[in-house]
Amino acid sequence: MYRFSSDYLEGAHPRLLEKLIQTNAEQTAPYGEDVYCRAAADLIRLRCRNRGAAVVFVPGGTMANLAVAAACLRPHQGVLSAQTGHVNTHEAGAIEATGHRVLALPSQDGKLSAEQIRKAMLDYRGDPVREHTVQPKLVYISQPTELGTVYSLGELEQISAVCREFNLFLYVDGARLAYALRAEKNDVDLPDLAQLTDVFLIGGTKVGALFGEALVIPSPALQADFRSIVKQRGGLMAKGRLMGLQFLALFEDDLYFDIAEHANRMAQAIRQACREAGYPFLVDSPTNQQFPILPNALVARLSQDFDFSLWQDLKDSQAVRFCTSWATPFSAVESLAAAIRAGA
Repeated sequence: MYRFSSDYLEGAHPRLLEKLIQTNAEQTAPYGEDVYCRAAADLIRLRCRNRGAAVVFVPGGTMANLAVAAACLRPHQGVLSAQTGHVNTHEAGAIEATGHRVLALPSQDGKLSAEQIRKAMLDYRGDPVREHTVQPKLVYISQPTELGTVYSLGELEQISAVCREFNLFLYVDGARLAYALRAEKNDVDLPDLAQLTDVFLIGGTKVGALFGEALVIPSPALQADFRSIVKQRGGLMAKGRLMGLQFLALFEDDLYFDIAEHANRMAQAIRQACREAGYPFLVDSPTNQQFPILPNALVARLSQDFDFSLWQDLKDSQAVRFCTSWATPFSAVESLAAAIRAGA
């Protein structure tokens, strides 16, 4: 059985393992203050064209989201998110466990719009008893979204402008950021994110690393105590150099983007097979996640040879998710595509 259920089912790209093995016996400073973390952070700042940004490595995405929420929010404040956002659906109430609330807004394609954010703020400010309710302060979006959709530069500029108008922090969760950056017709790059956000995540776990994420913090207001916040929440690793080494390998010669291009190509081959077989899609995703709507009988047959996610029950059919990674071989994609075409 071949698994298309996620993009972190394999270990790590061999080039990352090579770098870890080569440096295994070295002694370095702990807690991310080593030469490798500094070099990786410098590379990321160079890519972002922002010398003043802080770069902090954390072991996982939920940890990153918790740290950002803690840095941005006072006790009476909450997080605006799409209803489908990861902080609202896949983190076991981690934000709520800190005493903050996720203020979920409806979305069909995983995105928030600038107008939704503006309306939420006008509704809050117009409430004569607003001191009784949670104050929106942090806007959480992901690039790509949980549904594989991608914000355009224009959309991000509008969201950023609204956030600045209402004095909101803007956080972009980029757990799968590379796949968005290398998606067809994408017009957003790392310098755009560094200019438009207060903090954003460059994901490693889902893009070829054993583990680890890089939080990029352009906002000076969030930088001063951020490492203390990460430490308090258990995310400041003694062997932090293991994350720095991996991001150094990912960024020193564009491996990060090569990984994304491969995974996106594999996903688009699956997408093409579904289209040729006449199956519609839940959303239009240009990234490594594809959400075709398949008849229940075909889902049952495919499940005998492939593992994938059942995303939404539509009675006589299912919206499913096929997800590809750096390690997805074309032979597995060909087998899946043939099975999809045979079931049409």
